[in-house]
Amino acid sequence: MNENDSKYNVSLPFFGIPKLIPYIKKYRNTLFLMIFLGLLGTGADILTPLLQRYALNHFIAENTLDTLPIYIILYLFMVLMVGFVNYVCCTKAMQTEVSVNRDLRNAAFSHLQTLSFSYYNQNSVGWIHARVMSDTSRIGGLVSWTLMDSVWHLSYLLGSVVVMLVINARLALMVMIILPLIAVLFSVFQGKLIRVNRRIRELNSKITGDFNEGITGAKTVKTLVVEDKMSRDFVADTAEMKRTGIKAARLRGLFSATMNLASSLALAIVLWKGGYIAASEVGTFSMFMSYAQGMMEPVRWIIDAISDVITTQVNIERLTRLLETKSDVTDTPEVIEKYGDSFNPKRENWEPIRGDIEFKDVSFMYPDGDEYVLEHFNLKIPFGSNIAIVGETGAGKSTLVNLVCRFFEPTDGQVLIDGRDARERSQLWLHSAIGYVLQTPHLFSGTIRENLLYGNPNATEEEIWRALDLVSARGVVERMEKGIDSDVGEGGDMLSTGEKQLISFARAILADPRILVLDEATANVDTLTEQTIQNAIDFVIKGRTSLVIAHRLSTVKNADLILVVNDGKIIEQGTHLELLKAKGYYYRLYTRQYEDEATSSILN
Repeated sequence: MNENDSKYNVSLPFFGIPKLIPYIKKYRNTLFLMIFLGLLGTGADILTPLLQRYALNHFIAENTLDTLPIYIILYLFMVLMVGFVNYVCCTKAMQTEVSVNRDLRNAAFSHLQTLSFSYYNQNSVGWIHARVMSDTSRIGGLVSWTLMDSVWHLSYLLGSVVVMLVINARLALMVMIILPLIAVLFSVFQGKLIRVNRRIRELNSKITGDFNEGITGAKTVKTLVVEDKMSRDFVADTAEMKRTGIKAARLRGLFSATMNLASSLALAIVLWKGGYIAASEVGTFSMFMSYAQGMMEPVRWIIDAISDVITTQVNIERLTRLLETKSDVTDTPEVIEKYGDSFNPKRENWEPIRGDIEFKDVSFMYPDGDEYVLEHFNLKIPFGSNIAIVGETGAGKSTLVNLVCRFFEPTDGQVLIDGRDARERSQLWLHSAIGYVLQTPHLFSGTIRENLLYGNPNATEEEIWRALDLVSARGVVERMEKGIDSDVGEGGDMLSTGEKQLISFARAILADPRILVLDEATANVDTLTEQTIQNAIDFVIKGRTSLVIAHRLSTVKNADLILVVNDGKIIEQGTHLELLKAKGYYYRLYTRQYEDEATSSILN
């Protein structure tokens, strides 16, 4: 299930921002420049009403133009400076926004590569996509534009108050009585806005997930004729999003209206009390009017900014929780120091892998489980052995493979690779020696050549074609318009399941792994392709340690050892003949499958 954002406690609007500092500090020089120029520009804006005051009191009231040339030069200088400051600040804010977005997305995507399978089992594609794309976008805007606007508006507000206090402290204090009112209103609305915006983000993730399933599962939707159900579910989610969005808009509108009402009191006070000033000094009255009117925009911005920061707080919380999520499978600092990690491998320290595997008193329980799948399990798999793992669909055949590949860690005991605990070396060291062919083959967007080179980036043309020949995939490649440089489409959709399986099998072979894992590699292909792959398997497993997860028992009769799994536990083990003689679960499974295949052959 997905992480439930609504369970988080409501907190101050800037909660979580310190966690972003590592991603922001590299741009500190740019941010300091923006702040400095912003203060400079605001200083000019604050100075403008004072120049107007001087003009009214000196040029008009005293009827003299003696300092007019200097005044004009100073005024023009400020106009040009403000224009320059605005240009530089806007440019830098845009650069900072896209740069922070890039860094956060890179960090989130890279971190996702380190997380174990359990994370992906518990969180949907839409939920994760919203974290990496939507949340980072809002955070980038907060760091750049909200920071810049806060410098402009807050410094103008503060500067205006200071000047007014100097000129007429009593009137300035009367204007400032609205500030406690604003604080009270903020405290009332903050919690409600945070909760409703969290719900909006949850619904956004759900809608993204619905949209993703509707596209990636288009064939399944059409074959099951459930377009109406998918549409109803999507409409229901968007309808709830609409209702929640309207609720948020009403809250935000009420917040904005009450805050605007409070801020408008400042202008009313100036108009009320300012008449006394106007009678004696029109320049000072004009200055107070300019500041009071000028303060309206910063106050309105503060209203919107507070709401935006509250909203963005949710994005920050969600992203930082993703970045702080720990994988169930991790390397120790000592291992990383010697062998490196997935992104900075120290291959020069990697020992060659032979391929001996041993389960030593292994007990295992899945992270979200409540009972042991394996208990005190012991098994030695010498290099070059062919181990088959069989059982009915959903029996838990992948558990042993997941432990060998370190997709999960043993709850107790050890999995030894070449006589050493696998945890004493890096995950990448082990994974680099494993070739894995999935039941549902996955190809990356790009060409056949690019997909094959994922197995071995340094493979030569000769090695590529040899791998294709080993699985009889040459014909698949040559039939395509551009041959090996033909595009396979997203997920390999331009190829059939059997063709994708042949290409993925060739990719695994190209890696020349010491340990080969075949996870029901022939389950989803036709009989002819199955025989082609089976012939390749019989050849390729020689000289490697192979773990073959199989549903069709006829494909594993020659295995050195067969492990029979039922209800998540190994209940029998032995060779094909030994298990048949025992007339246990494997015997019943094999004879039933044999009878089904014989019946099917007769009917066809």
